[in-house]
Amino acid sequence: MKGKFIIVSAPSGAGKTSIVSRLMNAGLNLEFSVSAASRKPRPNEIHGRDYFFIPAEEFREKITNGDLLEWQEVYKDQYYGTLKSEVERIWKTGHHVLFDVDVQGGINLKKMFPDISLALFIMPPSLAELEKRLRLRSTENEESLKKRLEKAGYEITFSDKFDKTIINDNLEDAVNTAINTVRQFLNA
Repeated sequence: MKGKFIIVSAPSGAGKTSIVSRLMNAGLNLEFSVSAASRKPRPNEIHGRDYFFIPAEEFREKITNGDLLEWQEVYKDQYYGTLKSEVERIWKTGHHVLFDVDVQGGINLKKMFPDISLALFIMPPSLAELEKRLRLRSTENEESLKKRLEKAGYEITFSDKFDKTIINDNLEDAVNTAINTVRQFLNA
């Protein structure tokens, strides 16, 4: 039996990872889909847990062979995508698939599987608040921060392509809304 897809997307810094983590622990029979990436692992990242790290040439072969459900080239030779084998593995365990993907990946998955997917867009309360959150992380220089904010502004324009937009101005409220929305969808 195949399960359903729960797709969570957001601009960087909107709280997506926190909400996905809480969804995983909410007793909803979800299993996290590990994405594939052609980039090198960052310190503390583990192959198969954080991403399936695949060299760009091998990633392109997987694209050609149809081994990916969805994919995109984010920067030159930097690919991200979802392996079909990962979704099949999760479905074989009897779980529903939880995706933590970028906005374009979320739109692509929703278009391909409209009947079995719920797409959630996590929205920051404002771009000013998003900038504040990104600055608090202290992981960005001014140039990369500016790029992230420009990208976030662009990504927000696609929120209407998702089934539900959750404004994360209070994490507990956003988590509760996400859990209730997912529970309702899975029980429908």
